[in-house]
Amino acid sequence: MSHDTLIHRIVRPAVRRIASTGVTPNQLTTVRLVTGVAAAVGFACGGTWADLGGIMFLLSMLFDRADGELARQTGQMSPGGHRYDLCVDCLCDAIAFIGIGIGLALAGGLGFAPVLLGAAAGIGIGVLFWQLNVTKVIELSRYAMRHRGVVVDPDDALALVPVFVWLGLAWPMLIAAAVITPAGAAWLGVLARRPKPAVQK
Repeated sequence: MSHDTLIHRIVRPAVRRIASTGVTPNQLTTVRLVTGVAAAVGFACGGTWADLGGIMFLLSMLFDRADGELARQTGQMSPGGHRYDLCVDCLCDAIAFIGIGIGLALAGGLGFAPVLLGAAAGIGIGVLFWQLNVTKVIELSRYAMRHRGVVVDPDDALALVPVFVWLGLAWPMLIAAAVITPAGAAWLGVLARRPKPAVQK
């Protein structure tokens, strides 16, 4: 992922202000975890709580960028912190969709299907995270959009999740996520199995 996306630029001034306070990147990652869990719980509760969950989800995304930004600005980058960040990111994104599924199921009229779709989307996200960040099947930054110096990474599209919730479009979004994420993971699985071209000597 690029380290100079639009969201990075949004959080950068605030990170500069706290860089000298002793706050650590892992502490920001923990706040990312807490806000991510709060978002999922809000989505699961439905109604006004789901709207608040959307706000918490966006805050969680900001902290997701802020922890890495702080690590780079203060030279506190470490393998352990990177792994913690990746695990928290994966968990927060996955449980958000599970929470949305639970909220739709509790609202009635759709049966248990939303929970299953939320779980499918969550598992798909988990597999994608593994493929992109551990096995590194492809370089995600290659697919970033750039316009006049502004970079938007593919995972920045998650900022649309609360927008769909606020617009009452959580159900079609959940269906799309339950199809796209497992399909994307399957596609990357196929890419990983392709033989690498021989290196010319």
